[in-house]
Amino acid sequence: MSPLPSPGAARPGGPPSLPALVRTRVRAAVRRPSRLTPEETAGRSLILRLVSLLLQYPDAELTEGRSELTGVVQALPGTSAAKHLARFTDWFTAQHPEALERHYVEMFDLRRKSGLYLTYYLHGDTRRRGMALLALNQRYKAGGWNSDRGELPDHLPVVLEFAALVGPGGGEAPLRQHRRGLELIHQALTDADSPYRHVLAALLTLLPPPTEADRAAVARLVAEGPPNEDVGLDPYGTYGDGEFAPPGTFAPPTAAPPTCVPPVPTSRMEGPR
Repeated sequence: MSPLPSPGAARPGGPPSLPALVRTRVRAAVRRPSRLTPEETAGRSLILRLVSLLLQYPDAELTEGRSELTGVVQALPGTSAAKHLARFTDWFTAQHPEALERHYVEMFDLRRKSGLYLTYYLHGDTRRRGMALLALNQRYKAGGWNSDRGELPDHLPVVLEFAALVGPGGGEAPLRQHRRGLELIHQALTDADSPYRHVLAALLTLLPPPTEADRAAVARLVAEGPPNEDVGLDPYGTYGDGEFAPPGTFAPPTAAPPTCVPPVPTSRMEGPR
């Protein structure tokens, strides 16, 4: 089920169909203003929305709308992003739904280097990650957008939907901030020969070129993976010889005297007769 509902597109008594979602979002993208030309704004917003949809779990609703999604992609101007998306939708349309589900789970749920939760690549499972998630939620609220869609705010499809709605500048800032994580996901998908690499490649064409520092950081991520799980330690600094808190703060309690256990009666030791 898509976590990005669109008002006015619901079927009576049920969730909105994917074709209705696509049509509504195409119209919204065409209408949305930005600092770019209207044509550039519409194309950029539509690419972001398509990438957001294609990176969601391929449930029945999404797979039922594959032909319309393919038609939308084929109608895009012949940009590099559009060519990448066309390569993906060619594969996506030809696969059996169960095969799509298995491949998605393998790529995005079972691999540390290609998960879709962006703050993990920057902070690992640390307290800083919690603060980064809070900051993202605050950014969404400041932009007048409710991000309570059943996913963490750093889930890439959610971040992409916000970017499409708000536009270049503030809307795409989280994508630029997590450029290295996006590069790592793309590299991992490429190494796995997954067609989803084309979806990430389409997204990366919209971002500024990576710097030398970005390339070096991505190389380290490829070699070492995301940060180790060090919840509560490094994000807040250490004291002395690696102590998390000042010496004596967490002094262990005095050991209690041993408990006296009464002897077991001989009759109990003999067992049932």
